Amino acid sequence: MPSGRVVVTGVGAVTPLGTGVDVFWPRLLAGESGVAPVTLLDVSEYTTRIAAEVKDFNAEDWLEKKEARRIDRTIALSCAAAAMAMTDCGLKVEGELAYEVGTLIGSGIGGLTTMGDQHTRLVEGGPSKVSPFMVPYMIPDMCSGYASIQHGLKGPNTCVVTACSTGANAIGDAYHIIKRGDAVAMLCGGAEAPINEMGMSGFCSMRAMTTRNDDPQGASRPFDADRDGFIIGEGAAVFMLEDLDFARARGAKIYGEVVGYGMTGDAHHITAPDPEASGAIRAMRKALQHAGLEPSQIGYINAHGTSTPLNDKMETKAIKEVFGDAAHSTPVSSTKSMIGHTLGAAGAIEALICLLAMRDGKLPPTINYTTPDPDCDLDYIPNVARDAQAAYTMSNSYGFGGHNVSLVFRRGSDV
Repeated sequence: MPSGRVVVTGVGAVTPLGTGVDVFWPRLLAGESGVAPVTLLDVSEYTTRIAAEVKDFNAEDWLEKKEARRIDRTIALSCAAAAMAMTDCGLKVEGELAYEVGTLIGSGIGGLTTMGDQHTRLVEGGPSKVSPFMVPYMIPDMCSGYASIQHGLKGPNTCVVTACSTGANAIGDAYHIIKRGDAVAMLCGGAEAPINEMGMSGFCSMRAMTTRNDDPQGASRPFDADRDGFIIGEGAAVFMLEDLDFARARGAKIYGEVVGYGMTGDAHHITAPDPEASGAIRAMRKALQHAGLEPSQIGYINAHGTSTPLNDKMETKAIKEVFGDAAHSTPVSSTKSMIGHTLGAAGAIEALICLLAMRDGKLPPTINYTTPDPDCDLDYIPNVARDAQAAYTMSNSYGFGGHNVSLVFRRGSDV
């Protein structure tokens, strides 16, 4: 019988601040920015010409050379993060155990680079020029599919696509799969590689991104009065979740426990958040209810905090409504100020940040916070990381289509 408790035993990450947790985490705490002029494509005609690219990634470090050259970048980033998580957790998947370990790695958009490249081939050369790999490299579920194949995981193999909530939903849904006994362990998370012609032109047309091109490192400024849009980013984070009894029996190290998962719908607009914040409020309350916690017990919130005028105002309102008297004393930060908005990977990367913050007793800052906004008046850990012990943390994620997700984690040393 499953224990009903789910813990994190392995992690892997590829981010604009570095590949691997040991590279990424110190730079994040130091308040470094991964935002710079775009190098992955010619953006001279785009209104936004800066992004948070992964600079130190080589797909051939994780995939066979021929495959690494043709595979979509989203899948490659996911493969790297999944391999790190598998190594980190130390779980040997052999024999019958393979049927009890599954995969749930999502992408908000999927293989957008593949889609764009193959469309160009179609237009310029006709249908015979389209690659037979177009469909499998384009579909978002292939992040899970590749992980299953590479690591021999024959349990539940699925994915979730909920825009910028994808990574958070993947963790929450994997948590429920283990709780109900359909697997003893799940490799889960999110990945995204949207810095290409299709992604950049689409978001530029929406006027959703900052145009602060002359100040890349100061461009993402969540909760600041001068914020003018988000910075697009790329990356991946993958976790091994396990049933607590299973993890203990094999002597696994434990980063933390997933104790709360709330998800709701705005039913408001295809892109804009509900200004009344009702969906975000209900998601946080559901996560706290499932965790059996009072708001005052949360020691840190990793905010969705996109650096857009509407989102940051809405999320602040939601936190104040849910946390009440504790709102102004609860530290909140948006790490998108440093790594940009990695879309479908964001919820997973930010969940990882929550686990590391509890492990090390250090809360990452919101950089570029210089001009207070009367509508955003919480403790955003401005500009400098803070030493603080947090027994519980919360991560918020919101996506186009009105998806709202809140996750709550317990510190590993308390499990």
